[in-house]
Amino acid sequence: MKKIILGVAALLFCVQASQAQLLPSLKLGVKGALNFSSLKSDGKWLNSDTKTGYQLGVWGRVGAAGFHVQPELYYTQKKAGFKDQENNEEGEATLKSMDLPILLGTKIGLGPLGVRIQAGPVFSFAQDGKVDFNSATDFENYKKSSTGIIGGIGADIKSITIDLRYEHGLNNISQESNRSQKISMWSIGLGYSFL
Repeated sequence: MKKIILGVAALLFCVQASQAQLLPSLKLGVKGALNFSSLKSDGKWLNSDTKTGYQLGVWGRVGAAGFHVQPELYYTQKKAGFKDQENNEEGEATLKSMDLPILLGTKIGLGPLGVRIQAGPVFSFAQDGKVDFNSATDFENYKKSSTGIIGGIGADIKSITIDLRYEHGLNNISQESNRSQKISMWSIGLGYSFL
């Protein structure tokens, strides 16, 4: 069984390598996604529930020899339920930002069908420098930018793209060091390529 799996993997790799071109390819498109995010904290002061948000934006892909770079720019609304254990407050937080992921990846496939593996950094720039809460709370000061890492898999079927990704925040989005919070998010997206 291992030999069969290795044989199929080697065959797919050879087909991909034979199709690779030295001249770069270019794709441009639009994308929409649903995201499922939560807040992670140091210590046990915050519990967070996963809530649904969305993303809308544009993407491009430049590739050659089986590898590609895919920058994206999209407006994101991330939501997370929370319960502050110290102050016994709970509610829902909404984070609005412009997100800029820069993904590196490779594609394996035949003809118009391909499977992608991608990963890279994501830079988020808050729309208003704050987080909106639907309940009374002392959370007021949030950083205007943050950095995370994102990775996932995707599929291309002619001009349609589908992505499943996980994003993990790398830095504290709160100005208060004793209120450390990071975003954790899954997203599933659907895009369309014009080129």
